[in-house]
Amino acid sequence: MAACTLGELARLVGGRVVGDDSICIEGVATLANATPRQISFLANPRYQKQLQETRAAAVILSESELSHCRVNALVTDKPYISYARIAALFVPALTEKSGIHPAACVSADATIHETAWIGPNCSVEAGVTIGANCRLGPGCFIGENSTIGENCLLVGNVSICHGVRIGCRNIIHPGVVIGSDGFGFANEQGQWLKVPQLGGVVTGNDVEIGANTTIDRGALDDTVIEDGVKLDNQIQIAHNVRIGAHTAIAGCVGISGSTRVGCRCAIAGGVGIAGHLDIADDVTITAMSLVVKSISKSGAYSSGIPVEQNRLWNRRLVHFRRLDEMASRLKSVEQKLGTIIRKQED
Repeated sequence: MAACTLGELARLVGGRVVGDDSICIEGVATLANATPRQISFLANPRYQKQLQETRAAAVILSESELSHCRVNALVTDKPYISYARIAALFVPALTEKSGIHPAACVSADATIHETAWIGPNCSVEAGVTIGANCRLGPGCFIGENSTIGENCLLVGNVSICHGVRIGCRNIIHPGVVIGSDGFGFANEQGQWLKVPQLGGVVTGNDVEIGANTTIDRGALDDTVIEDGVKLDNQIQIAHNVRIGAHTAIAGCVGISGSTRVGCRCAIAGGVGIAGHLDIADDVTITAMSLVVKSISKSGAYSSGIPVEQNRLWNRRLVHFRRLDEMASRLKSVEQKLGTIIRKQED
């Protein structure tokens, strides 16, 4: 995008300018590294010192931080949201392409919209439908009878297995695998018999899936990722899981089979969720928590033990190992105390 004035940006996000609204903005940057031609933002008070030292042309911030700002300010109620909208203006545009690269292998039985781009070394199998303005980067694989909706971006080396349905405006990052077999095995006299995975995967509209995330196909019914879901890198979603609309899940989360996660949930990094559970709408689960039972009410949930200095942790570990002994002693004391009280009352 060409440069624009601070006043124009303020009108875009519904904010107000304190300072020179005619100053030219050419890009975005952090408080520490911004130049006099860039705009930055402050959404976390711990960076207030950088605000006082920044060389940015202007800073997006809240009214409460205005007194600490020594440069032009764009004041909004939600600085981070405003920054996101402004930063989107400065994303470099991808080169517009359409057609099929000579190094791609596309089945004659596939339906490719004329405005779509199929990059080099892509493989598109029979029965596939790819919608308008889609972009498949190098090395993507699209299995038989899969559908990709309009305006999707598969950055590169994405594998979409057979019978998967991708909604519109999905962004899928490198290394993602959608529709691989779920972990379904039956134990027969000590040996594992594979259970056929006959379902598919369905994603809604406006879904984003981070690098190297895997979403397994359903055993019978489909695995479903609803509208607006945002998935980080290296997430494992097992067969027949359902993720509710506008839920965000951070990296390295594992969700076991047939669990249903509600709408507008926020699941932090490293969380593990057991199978066949139901998570209510509007639930937040903090980092490294282990969920082994259903959550029926909205709110924030945590488990796990935060890191401590090794010396302090070792001391607490000694106490932890003595919990059974301490509980037994406490129970004995309570019983004796109860006996004494009853005698006094008699």
